[in-house]
Amino acid sequence: MDIGYARVSTAKQDLERQVEALVEAGVARERIYLDKKSGATTDRPGLRAALAYARPGDVIVVHTLDRLGRTVRDTLNLIHELTETGVGVRNLADPIRVDSSRPEDPMAQLAVVLLALFAQMERTYTVERAAHARSVAAAKGRRIGRPTVVDPDKLAYAVHLREGGHTMADIIAKTGIARTSLYRHLPPRPPEQVTAAPQDSPLQRE
Repeated sequence: MDIGYARVSTAKQDLERQVEALVEAGVARERIYLDKKSGATTDRPGLRAALAYARPGDVIVVHTLDRLGRTVRDTLNLIHELTETGVGVRNLADPIRVDSSRPEDPMAQLAVVLLALFAQMERTYTVERAAHARSVAAAKGRRIGRPTVVDPDKLAYAVHLREGGHTMADIIAKTGIARTSLYRHLPPRPPEQVTAAPQDSPLQRE
């Protein structure tokens, strides 16, 4: 089964172009999951729902691979994790076409290898830029980087607790994060539509 995923970075952007491309590629509209979230956030309910729905033999189809991850490395890691569970990934519009659902196809595997090379290049350049920035800052007697206001591990735990239905008071008691910080980092959200199907036709899978 093909399962579509489409994402835009802000609520003002339109998902329809991606959705129509997925439908044109043969993905059923009710099996296209949606997010209006920045790729920089890990809180993407549409992607979580698509991954939870996928079963061995299924394929996650995206317009371009950058819809899946924040970086090439993130995307490559996700492809690897899905492959281990028997779920493939296919893109539609990137210059490098990836189809991890066809391990017997040497060209499909070459595309994944190229992604790995790009991920390594990305890591190398990131390290080099960070080292250069630190050396320049040190030469000028400055420190670089923004101080962390909330411990990332505590914040991740707070997200886990909220998704588990805990109250704000419980989360404060368990994480030690101030209420104002929680409201800033964990704003209340209304229920989100996570598929392209009408909201009155929920789809369940055994």
